[in-house]
Amino acid sequence: MSRQLFATPLYEADLAIDLAEIAHSIRSLAEDDGAGRRWAKEHGYKGYTSYASLNDLPRRDPVFADLGRLLTRHAATFARDLAWDVKPKLDSLWVNLMKPGGHHSAHLHPHSILSGTFYVEVPEGAGAIRFEDPRLPMMMAAPTRRTDAPEPLQTFVTVRPQPGQLLLWESWLRHEVLPGAGRSERLSVSFNFA
Repeated sequence: MSRQLFATPLYEADLAIDLAEIAHSIRSLAEDDGAGRRWAKEHGYKGYTSYASLNDLPRRDPVFADLGRLLTRHAATFARDLAWDVKPKLDSLWVNLMKPGGHHSAHLHPHSILSGTFYVEVPEGAGAIRFEDPRLPMMMAAPTRRTDAPEPLQTFVTVRPQPGQLLLWESWLRHEVLPGAGRSERLSVSFNFA
C-alpha cells in the first residue's frame, strides 16, 4: 500500500468581478506606462507588464483596490487550507498584457509565501500555465512517467486558464506560461503575498 506525501496544492476559484472594467484598466496602463513598455522590450517580454514599473496599482485605480481585497480573502482561505498560522498580506500586484505568441519562462517568486494570477481575457489558443514538480531536480535517475499517470505523479501539470479564473500557489512552485497560438492579447493580473 502506498500513500501520498508532500502535497503541492493549487487553489482555483472563479471570481465574480467586472472583467471588462479590469481589461480597460490594463489596456490604459499599457498605453500610459512607458517605463513598463521599455522594461518589457528590454527583457524580451512580448507585450506589456507593469511588473517592474508600477507598484501602486491598488492606490492608482479603484478596480485594482477591489480586486486586491477579493484576492486577500481568497489568500486567507488558501492559507487555512494549507494549515498555516499566518494571515497573508498582499505585497505586490502587476498587470500583464501578453501579445500573441508570447511566453514567460519557468520561474518562482522569492521573498513571497503565496503567488498567483487572475485571468481577465484568455483568447482561444492562448498559452497555458504549467507547473513543475518541485522534486524534479532531485530525480536524477527517475524513469519517465507514463502519459496516463495520475496528476499528483506527473512531472508537469498544465492548466488552461479561463476568464474570471483565479489560481493561487505557494511561491516556491516553479511555473511558466507556455507559448500559445491565440490571435489576440491575453490579459491577466499577477500578485504576491508575504
